[in-house]
Amino acid sequence: MRGFTILWLGQVLSLLGSAMTWFSFTLWAWRTTGSATALSTVSFFAFLPSVLLAPIAGTFVDRWNRKLVMMLSDAATALGTLTVLILYTTNHLQLWHIYIVSILAGFFTAFQYPAFTAAMTTMLPKKQYTRAGGMLGLSTALSGILAPVFAAALLGVIDMSGIMVIDLITFLAAFATLAWIDVPQPLRSKVGWESRGSIWQETQFGFRYIRERPNLLGLVALFGAANTFLAIGATLIAPLVLGKTGENASALASVQSVGAIGGVVGGGLLSLWGGPRRRIHGVLLGGIGACLLGIVSLGLGRAILVWSIGSFFFSFFEPFVEGGNLAIWQAKVEADVQGRVFSARRLLVQIPYLIGILIAGPLAEWWNIPSVLILAGIGGALVFVFGYASRAIHDAEILLPDLQNIPE
Repeated sequence: MRGFTILWLGQVLSLLGSAMTWFSFTLWAWRTTGSATALSTVSFFAFLPSVLLAPIAGTFVDRWNRKLVMMLSDAATALGTLTVLILYTTNHLQLWHIYIVSILAGFFTAFQYPAFTAAMTTMLPKKQYTRAGGMLGLSTALSGILAPVFAAALLGVIDMSGIMVIDLITFLAAFATLAWIDVPQPLRSKVGWESRGSIWQETQFGFRYIRERPNLLGLVALFGAANTFLAIGATLIAPLVLGKTGENASALASVQSVGAIGGVVGGGLLSLWGGPRRRIHGVLLGGIGACLLGIVSLGLGRAILVWSIGSFFFSFFEPFVEGGNLAIWQAKVEADVQGRVFSARRLLVQIPYLIGILIAGPLAEWWNIPSVLILAGIGGALVFVFGYASRAIHDAEILLPDLQNIPE
């Protein structure tokens, strides 16, 4: 796992810088507008292009060199941060600028995500997939712990411009580690040869591949249904804390950092343990735990301590859900078509997530944030419980064979 570990370390640094920047963007947007809808709109624009462009991006990822795709995506995202830095330091930054940069960042994420996940398949043996998924969750959680604390402490010293400079430096570090390592291209499989055609035909292939495999289609349906509720929970944490504490940046940093500690603990446990033998148990039980112990606790809380506990469990179970699900797909889908298949899956499961982000703000302003969170947590838990009632989902690992062109 040497090459992947080097890549992972670079991503930890990059995620830390990006998370610090987006924390400062969140505070800036809230202080500028005081609107939960404004915050959810920023998230919406960041996710929209990464979701809508995923299928066509996956087609090019399967055609192009995956390492080069990741390098170009990193460089373009850094350029967006640099643009915001220039606008901010010249006193020209407006909310719509953040929206545009969010869209551009989402555009390049559409290429980065399938390239990265498909590259993992060729860099690692199958037995390490779940462990690597835990490391990915761990990297996100580490940035979540440190970024709010660092950003809240540094904003008063170096301002938002200094935060963005740090972000650009971490991009350079991630770019350098990616340039250093080797990312093998996949061997061409029979399915890969048969799927070749025009751009439009290859883009459609990912959806057709999933449709023809009921077990994969069941997993897509499960996450599509659950993601609406999970998105509401994730989107409303910041406005919940800021609204209840009088825009206290330190309070938000504390809640987010404790949540990230939960992600570190969960990701670290999964990395060391490797997860349950049947990965689907980690997915379903983790989803139930994230919704009931995480989102519902956030809604019931009235103080920083309870919000922190809810945030902890929301993040603790995420590596088990995401890592287990990704490992199943990596083992069941031919490596040379994973760009298209994973991108098609991303579109199908993230459209409901986008809907959740979009409706979270208006729902919170029409009703109230705690009530919306409680109902979202209960709804999400029921979706994962249904996964145990569906044989197509519960027995997906048994009914679908592992692929032969993926290293053991």
